[in-house]
Amino acid sequence: MSSFESTSPSEPAQRAETVAAFFDVDNTLVRGASLYLLARKLHEHRFFRMREILWFALKQLRFAARGEHLGDIHQIRDRALLMAQGIKVAEIEEIGNEIFDEYIEPKLWRGTVAIAQQHLTVGREVWLVTATPLEVANVISDRLKFSGALGTVVESVDGAYTGALASPILHAAEKAQAVRALAKDRRISLSQSWAYSDSYNDVPLLEAVGHPVCINPDARLRAYAKRRGWQTYDFRTGQRAAKFSLKAAGVIGFIWAAKRSLKDRRGR
Repeated sequence: MSSFESTSPSEPAQRAETVAAFFDVDNTLVRGASLYLLARKLHEHRFFRMREILWFALKQLRFAARGEHLGDIHQIRDRALLMAQGIKVAEIEEIGNEIFDEYIEPKLWRGTVAIAQQHLTVGREVWLVTATPLEVANVISDRLKFSGALGTVVESVDGAYTGALASPILHAAEKAQAVRALAKDRRISLSQSWAYSDSYNDVPLLEAVGHPVCINPDARLRAYAKRRGWQTYDFRTGQRAAKFSLKAAGVIGFIWAAKRSLKDRRGR
């Protein structure tokens, strides 16, 4: 038989392709920045000193004022990696459950969760795609009973973080590359799949699928989505109110960090 002849009817057919929905986390699924929530909880466990938590709080204020910025993300990454050196992976996994119960669950956008549940109900896979460390992303996925998560992988040796990344931070184009790799591994049809995000930085992810959807979009993504005719959901009470609440959350976080650190120092 020629190697170019078709297979016989008795040979097993190829497995059908899967359809999936991919969700960004920050401001798409959860109000605010999940990395800031992680920093806040690490401070409670005394992994961070006063100057570190105040630095993260200032970055949260900048995030609220001007939105996501690649330079800030890289600075936060480098600072967090340096401080994570030596921390046990198991500790972060345990802290991830605390973060979900105390901070993330109350901040979930219920409309986004409902959309994800609809995908699961009709048999589609649901994946988180986020720059948040994979250990925390896995907790969110598990607690919401999603299919899995793609997150930033931090290098560890003998169960402790080394302070280096095992792969690039999962942001912008890196998200699209990770989704394509997952699709190849799991035979996911991206042309039939969905992706959801709030940020213009995630345009590569949104354009990687056949059904891009914007949730609580920033100004640039809203304009881009309008030009492309993409579907948009906004679960905020209004653009002005949303901006105010983000700024207020940053200010409150800054004040909370300062008061908590001062109290700790007085206690010592």
